[in-house]
Amino acid sequence: MDYLFLIVGLGLLLLSADYLVDSSVAIAQRAKISNFIIGLTIVGMGTSAPELFVGVKSALAGDGDIAMGNVIGSNIANVLLILGLAGTILPFDIERTTIRRDIPFGIGAAALLFLVANDKLIPGIQENTISRVDAVFFLVLFLCYMGYVVVQKGKDPQKALSEADEETKSKLAGKHPALLWFIALVSLVGLIGGGNLFLDAAKKLATDWGMSEAVISITIVAVGTSLPELITAVVAACKNNPQLALGNVIGSNVFNILFILGVSGCVKPLNVVGVHLLDYAMMLGAAVLTAVVAFTFKRDKFDRIEGFIFLTLYITYTVFLFIR
Repeated sequence: MDYLFLIVGLGLLLLSADYLVDSSVAIAQRAKISNFIIGLTIVGMGTSAPELFVGVKSALAGDGDIAMGNVIGSNIANVLLILGLAGTILPFDIERTTIRRDIPFGIGAAALLFLVANDKLIPGIQENTISRVDAVFFLVLFLCYMGYVVVQKGKDPQKALSEADEETKSKLAGKHPALLWFIALVSLVGLIGGGNLFLDAAKKLATDWGMSEAVISITIVAVGTSLPELITAVVAACKNNPQLALGNVIGSNVFNILFILGVSGCVKPLNVVGVHLLDYAMMLGAAVLTAVVAFTFKRDKFDRIEGFIFLTLYITYTVFLFIR
């Protein structure tokens, strides 16, 4: 039954998040809010709703390992699994703005988490904790990051407006406002219910398998909550538009660290026990690899051989986790 609850919970979590985003976008557009603002807020945060819910729920329950493991596992999966698949399906060019802006931000956020989360490296400190001070610092940096993105997009308004129109397409556009609010409410309930089912089943499976909650969250929970990004990247690659995957993945990784851990840590400080130094190093290494691919083999291009290397690294790391 735990396997069934895991699948049902994940399906409900992802479906509810999808409809919550669509209904919220349609409501915002009816309220005459610009597509640019909707894309930056509702769409960006809504697509990470599964990770956000898992983080906040885990923080409230005192499960710091699940909150942290989900972020680290999602970031590793986003880079090695999702980009690996996208690049293996179809090599793609890396935009200069991604190299100049997004990749450095992604590496910086990963390095910051590596330093902030490993308090035990400091003599005299016995546990790793994301305190409320750390969390507030993350949120302040997130606001600075969003401000920088807005400024950069403002330098090319035509492209920004075109991207905003594409991001904010909703299958619920034109529906009656009352129906939109009903769908949003039901989706929110589904998000909570599905998330609870998914998390409870994952924790029980961890116990049954004799594995730590940290390992379960880095693998099963992380891949589960990253499914929207995975599906989007594969579909984009199949439609000859895989370059969208890299910017979206890096943006998602920055969002996971600064916003999700920031909100989760503000709700309740996160005490992390089962996440190892190697896990943080793997996350940081994956972020650094996004820069390496821009300058190896064919410059400014993500090749199939690089995609294959990414997938191999992810499979090897996952096998190592289960052995550990």
